[in-house]
Amino acid sequence: MITQMKKYTFLVFHRDYEPFLTQLRDLGVVHITQKAAGLIEDDEQLQAALQHEDELRRLLKQGAPDQLLAERANIEQSIADAKQAASQAAVWGDFDPARILQLKEAGYTLRFFTCSTSVFQEEWGIKVSEKEGKTYFVNLDNSISRNVDNSDLLEKATEIPQPEKSATQYMQEVENLKGLLAAANARIEAWQIANIEDLKAQLKEARQNIDWQRVTLSTDKLAEGSLCLFEGFCPIDKEAELNAMLAKAEVYYEETDPEKEDEVPIQLKNNFYTRLFEPITRLYSLPNYAEIDPTPFFAPFFMLFFGLCLGDGGYGLLILLAGIAVILKAPKMKEWGWLGVFMGLTTMVVGILTGMFFGINLEEVAFLAPVKQYFITETNATVHFMGGSYHPMMVFSILIGIFQILFAMGFKVVKITLRDGFKYAAYDCAWLVALVTLIVWAATASSLSTIGLYSIYAILGICALFILFYSNPDRKILLVNIGGGLWGTYNMVSGLLGDVLSYIRLFALGLAGGILGNVFNALALQAGGALPGWIGWLPTLLIMVFGHALNFALCLISSVVHPMRLTFVEFYKNAGFEGGGKEYKPFKK
Repeated sequence: MITQMKKYTFLVFHRDYEPFLTQLRDLGVVHITQKAAGLIEDDEQLQAALQHEDELRRLLKQGAPDQLLAERANIEQSIADAKQAASQAAVWGDFDPARILQLKEAGYTLRFFTCSTSVFQEEWGIKVSEKEGKTYFVNLDNSISRNVDNSDLLEKATEIPQPEKSATQYMQEVENLKGLLAAANARIEAWQIANIEDLKAQLKEARQNIDWQRVTLSTDKLAEGSLCLFEGFCPIDKEAELNAMLAKAEVYYEETDPEKEDEVPIQLKNNFYTRLFEPITRLYSLPNYAEIDPTPFFAPFFMLFFGLCLGDGGYGLLILLAGIAVILKAPKMKEWGWLGVFMGLTTMVVGILTGMFFGINLEEVAFLAPVKQYFITETNATVHFMGGSYHPMMVFSILIGIFQILFAMGFKVVKITLRDGFKYAAYDCAWLVALVTLIVWAATASSLSTIGLYSIYAILGICALFILFYSNPDRKILLVNIGGGLWGTYNMVSGLLGDVLSYIRLFALGLAGGILGNVFNALALQAGGALPGWIGWLPTLLIMVFGHALNFALCLISSVVHPMRLTFVEFYKNAGFEGGGKEYKPFKK
């Protein structure tokens, strides 16, 4: 639900303004209305404060000044370069560069070559090593210039620069650099110990300074700056606390109920279960103050849709255990853990009812033969309708979709009635009644009496009158209303078909995940069965772990994304969700 707010208008003498703001901030219950960003963000002091906050935030995020980080990065790059050079020098063996220099001073030039092993000739020089189809060799004493035929060598071999150091020397350099890296990390750690807490305190102070400046910039100066006028909102459960403080303050204030045109901040207040789904509400948009909080109304649907999309009892068990682990080991994320518990339990129930557990078809398990007739599968509960045979979960997905759409339409009727009056909800109510009547008619057509049939005709006729002639009560011209009603009818019929069909994916995603899990099980058993029993378990285990991990990840993504889509598109659209609410953020330390 949305917490009710009271609107406060404050008129303060300029000398009392800052002390009064300090009192409001210490109390921390008033959301002060701020002017549009374009009217205050250009202020130079505010821009400087925002820049200072960004610098503090960046410094905290990176954990050290740029100089220390650059020093560490340079050492890490030097280590990488030395390792690469060691790898390149390793093909030449553990040579001593000083001895090569002595040979050169004595008039013997040593040149380094590489070529394909298939073309190497012994007369080209001394072979040092072979690696990956290449031969590495050296040529001594300038024999190239004295050889009569060296054209093949120069054409087929590539001369490469002499390594400055041997691989052993490069690796010793790596060890030395690691010591420097450890020292650099120690300096960074020492800096963090000495500065992080102080930076956090500075960041809090900077944020408070920004909040203060935004409030003062949103205050109107009246009577040549002698009076300060600003507005704010306070939750009704904090009203008494605020009024007690105002009674002692020498300020003029007015307390009223918010008007329709006011941008009232939104504070959601739900029970333990519903509160778990508030992050999903915030992900799209908070409702505005004139709406009803949709969170309690889509939460059970979202949980069910998640279970239907995942559709495997084994995967549900994993989510349940993960949720319990989060609750026990990470108290700060306890609400996410409880969300996992509810989602996992729902998935387990759906998976067991539909006979799927880690890709195993429970109908085919021998010891479950006495109860296999209770699983909701195509074998046990095929639905025959309009001359066709359908999987029961596909039919259930469509039915739950129809129910949610009708529920959303009823939600919209209630919302509009509470906000604007029933005459503005009559059009939507007529559609809701007409659709329910059509469903009842289709379900009971074979058993309807004459009176019942004529009653349905009468209800549908009345609904048609409202739909065609009362689509907008503010329109006074009949033809305009009729046109609006016809256009609305076209949109409703075409939109409803697409909305209902979207729910088939609940069945399709669950079925796809189960089939893929079953395929990985079959592949694993087939691979293991082809090997002796004492080693056959290894490929079986690897394929099962990898296959189910991949399948679980894919199913988890679809089980979050599609229920979210059904909530934000189908449910929100038919519920007439408007959104645009700004979160309640009281002015406080």
